[in-house]
Amino acid sequence: MRQLLAAFLFALCPSLYAFPAKPNIILIYTDDHGHADLGIHGVVKDIQTPHLDALARSGVVATHGYSTAPQCVPSRGGVMTGRFQGRFNLDNNGSALDGFNKETTIATRLQNAGYATAQFGKWHLGPQNEITRHGFKHVFSQHGGQKFAANITLDGQDRPMSDLPPTEYHLDGCSKAAAAIIERYKNQPFFLYVAYRAPHTPLDAPQSYMDRFPGEMPERRRAALAMLSAIDDGVGLITSTLKKNNLTEKTLIFFIGDNGAPLKIHKVDSPLKGDPGGWDGSLNTPLNGEKGMLAEGGMSTPFLIAWPGTIPGGQTYEHPVSSLDFAATACEVASIGNRSGLDGVNLLPHLTSENKAPPHEALYWRWMAQSAIREGNWKLLRGGEREYLYDLATDREEKHNLASKHPEIATRLRTKLKTWADGLNPPGMALGTMAATWNDYFDHYLEGKTIAPRAETPQATASETNGWEARNGKLTAKDGLLILTPDKADKPTFITKSKLKLAGPVSAQLTLKTATTGQGAIAWRLDGDKDFLPSNRLTFPLQATSDWQTHTLQIPTTGRVIHVRVHLPAGAAEFQGIELKATER
Repeated sequence: MRQLLAAFLFALCPSLYAFPAKPNIILIYTDDHGHADLGIHGVVKDIQTPHLDALARSGVVATHGYSTAPQCVPSRGGVMTGRFQGRFNLDNNGSALDGFNKETTIATRLQNAGYATAQFGKWHLGPQNEITRHGFKHVFSQHGGQKFAANITLDGQDRPMSDLPPTEYHLDGCSKAAAAIIERYKNQPFFLYVAYRAPHTPLDAPQSYMDRFPGEMPERRRAALAMLSAIDDGVGLITSTLKKNNLTEKTLIFFIGDNGAPLKIHKVDSPLKGDPGGWDGSLNTPLNGEKGMLAEGGMSTPFLIAWPGTIPGGQTYEHPVSSLDFAATACEVASIGNRSGLDGVNLLPHLTSENKAPPHEALYWRWMAQSAIREGNWKLLRGGEREYLYDLATDREEKHNLASKHPEIATRLRTKLKTWADGLNPPGMALGTMAATWNDYFDHYLEGKTIAPRAETPQATASETNGWEARNGKLTAKDGLLILTPDKADKPTFITKSKLKLAGPVSAQLTLKTATTGQGAIAWRLDGDKDFLPSNRLTFPLQATSDWQTHTLQIPTTGRVIHVRVHLPAGAAEFQGIELKATER
């Protein structure tokens, strides 16, 4: 009878016999963390990550682990849903979140399977006070020195969702809150998403962490090492809390970086507080490229997997894996049967030697004007009309373009890449043209050209721009046009005009070109409003094209409009005309 019952249960759910019980699941996600900066990689000597190295030795170092985008928002959308973010129009930091908001996150799947779910740190996928909409019961979204949304205290106790003033350095706060939730739910399965905002700028490590790295070095490097040391301490706290509660062998841990480090080509050691968008001090060595590129340096990040007692430790896994595999693997160990739409692969059979084949036949990427495919050791990388073919078995540093030597391989991979990209939303291997920054990156890293630091472009005066001013960029006037140049090519910009006195309703007509396909928006503030309200905002689509686009929008208010902002997707823009006028009633 027992044998019949066992056979029946196995037929219904084989995974019940693969694992003794639903394991706990932890995803630790770092921010702008370069490939070199993990001690166990043995690339640089100044990094100190003893706890992460111990985690790696207890499990797997995936030397060819990849993110889904070389930028924060899309990579987080991918790992949270287990689906390539281009399927729901989340291509870059400036993309609208409408598609993501309709997706089912891995947190929702696990919550429905009986897991206690908690988010810590950087979210970057919408308002922090709405994180619970995406499957997280508990939220502690501290990611800097400012107030942050939380519905738990530092010691893991419930509180109403509201802004919480920080009492700890943000990396320490996230680690302590995560450890507290482990203590709280030690007797039931939990899923923790610990998203440290480090070593992403601003480089804000306390002096106590900075002092761990004496000696001569760039101050930005010292600050990055300090922030990574704080992360390592946090990983040590989390793993020791698991051990204290006999949960080490009951917990699956993934450690992944969201993208490579931003080197800004020259790795300028600018003052820590004077250049919040510069080099973050991390390194991608020996990989070529940086954040903002689908080259290895922008995409291949620190990637560890550990589950002592289930996944054999001490492994170095060299087949390509993706951050999308996290959700597929989590669904398997949590016995979630419905995995429709997931793009990743359950890695467990591959990490336990049950399946010795590569997990993926190919990996695909598209980000803005770039796209890439990796099939085995061959990688085809495209940027605009440029195309590169690399054999990563002998050239992981992507120094030798073999496209002309092996045109048949390039053609085959290009055809596969195009077929895949045509299934995205929107379709295509490129969205828009290559911005000047990306061309510089490709020239420097892939062509070996010397790129001089860009000269500063003076900001136009208010009189030259008819009162319009830029934020996160510079606005200049030339030949009757307003030209917007972003401070960071991957960061959305907006222009703003204040001291208006327009009785509503107000008509706004914009004639412009943008370097990036995405969503634009016009926001307005009324007389008496202290800030821009979320409801006072209209969106409109933008296509990267050489033709001028005109958008006419009606601001639906009867109040007096005193301040307007025009928000744009990441990248440069030109305005041929901007007209605001009160509509006759």
